[in-house]
Amino acid sequence: MKITIIAVGKIKEKYYRDAVSEYAKRLSKYCRFEVTEVEDEKTPDKASASMEEIIKEKEADRIMKYIKADAHVIALEIQGNKLDSEDFAGKLNKLAVYGKSHIQFVIGGSLGLHKKISDRADEKISFSDMTFPHQLMRVILAEQIYRSYRIISGEPYHK
Repeated sequence: MKITIIAVGKIKEKYYRDAVSEYAKRLSKYCRFEVTEVEDEKTPDKASASMEEIIKEKEADRIMKYIKADAHVIALEIQGNKLDSEDFAGKLNKLAVYGKSHIQFVIGGSLGLHKKISDRADEKISFSDMTFPHQLMRVILAEQIYRSYRIISGEPYHK
C-alpha cells in the first residue's frame, strides 16, 4: 500500500516537520508513505470572496497535477464524514482488501479546498468541526494513519 498526503504549502515550523518525519519513519514498517507539498497562494488581507475562489482554484490546479487516476482520493474537509480511530483503520483496511494500492489524502491551504478537488475526491472525511492549521493537520493525519496500521495489525495503541 502506498499512502500519499498532498498538502498545500510548506511546513515552516521544525517541530511539525520533525513530527511528520517521525511518523513517516514509523509507517515504513506498514506502507510506503510520502508527503507531497504544492505551493500555496498568498492571500491578501480582506480578500474578496471572488479573490479567495481564484486562490483556491490555483491551488487546486497544482494539487490536480499530483492526483493519480487509479488512486483512491480522500479530501479532508470540515463537511466530511467523521470517523473514530477504529472506523478510520477499518476504512484503510477495507480499501486494501478491495485492491486499492494507492490512497491519496488531500489537505487544502488556509482557505480550504476548491470544488474541483471535492468533486474529484472519492470521499471526504473530517477530523473535527474545528479548524486546524494545515501544517498541524499533516501531523494529526500522519499519526492517525500510523494508529490505523497499529489497530489493523492488532498491536497496542492508546485509546
